[in-house]
Amino acid sequence: MIEIEKSQSLYRRALKSIPGGVNSPVRACQSVGADPLFIDRARGCFIQDVDGNEYIDYIGSWGPMILGHRHPAVMEAIAAVMERGTSFGAPTDLEIQLAEMIIEAVASVDVVRMVNSGTEATMSAIRLARGVTGRDLIIKFDGCYHGHADTLLVAAGSGVATLGIPGSPGVPEDVARNTLSLTFNDADAVRKVMDAKGDTVACIIVEPVAGNMGVVRPAAEFLENLRELTQQHGTLLIFDEVMTGFRVAYGGAQSLYGIEPDLSCFGKIIGGGLPVGAYGGRADIMEQIAPQGPVYQAGTLSGNPLAMAAGIATLQQLKKDGVYESLAATTGRLAAGLAAVAERAGVAVRTDHVGSMLGMFFTDREVSNFEDAKSCDLGLFSSFYQAMRQQGIYIAPSQFEALFVSTAHGREQIDATLDAAGRVFAQLARLTG
Repeated sequence: MIEIEKSQSLYRRALKSIPGGVNSPVRACQSVGADPLFIDRARGCFIQDVDGNEYIDYIGSWGPMILGHRHPAVMEAIAAVMERGTSFGAPTDLEIQLAEMIIEAVASVDVVRMVNSGTEATMSAIRLARGVTGRDLIIKFDGCYHGHADTLLVAAGSGVATLGIPGSPGVPEDVARNTLSLTFNDADAVRKVMDAKGDTVACIIVEPVAGNMGVVRPAAEFLENLRELTQQHGTLLIFDEVMTGFRVAYGGAQSLYGIEPDLSCFGKIIGGGLPVGAYGGRADIMEQIAPQGPVYQAGTLSGNPLAMAAGIATLQQLKKDGVYESLAATTGRLAAGLAAVAERAGVAVRTDHVGSMLGMFFTDREVSNFEDAKSCDLGLFSSFYQAMRQQGIYIAPSQFEALFVSTAHGREQIDATLDAAGRVFAQLARLTG
């Protein structure tokens, strides 16, 4: 039995000074009936809490740690740049180097602007789309979470879904009415709306692989239809690749599916574990951003040298031959293994993966949109989460989040995870049988 007395003590202390005791809602673990773990340190694919318990980590700081924790190349890059300083509020060579690497990797990006978070990236890209088109209306998809900007908290997934919040107080109705949220993977619904309102729509923003309702891949020709419809109506297509960028492929999900959006948003991996975001796209669109154009966006810490150095080091490692093939193979083995041990125990589970992002749903039906994801057995997932944590496996405390595999996860760790899952599924089968 894993004891977490120090974590619980810190949580009680945190509740007195931090809303809900955490600085991001899903960390509270409320939806799975648990208290959060307070983490002391990590290395490779292992994370250790303040009580000294070690876990195989499939959260990876919610995606950035594709090389595992404390990768030597990343740590060396951070240490070297700290000798120069941490932030100057002025340009450095490092931000140019990282920008050039992103442009080289992503065919649709001619120019890129660094920011500090995925929320900043999506918020800025939408402002840019509205500024360029002169239109106010935007389209997103139910269950796709694009950060906590007012415009985007309409039918958002991930943490909002985990907490059961339909939207958010504090978002003015006048703001929300300019956002239409449609069903992910329903191209016919998009076509109907675009036929009626397309000439007033500034942009369609989408996760090319939905990672905030679990992991849901795009249906055949769904992304192609979005590209076609946006071009027909002079609407910009924005790919939110904050999660998928440099995670599912070096060129992002757009390179897997052969679609070039007008704008793309990045985060997580391009900072190597430090706070970062970026948005980029066609030169004629990006030149509308201040100081070159009239659309304003700024950030004191944007392009800070620590994040840039960590991001450069990470991308340099990811460019090596065979990295993504190995990641996909490891993730595929984990996905197939989880499905197999669940079936053996008689527990209905569906798994899928795109690259090194893995989704698992407690259902016997295909999951292709947010309604499907919400109809899964969330109570059974909660029991699975609690039991896996007791087995030393650290997964996100929400079925609406992905599992992330890193280059540090080897056969031994996958085998240990599947052994633990087999025991847990057998236990769940006895409890529900």
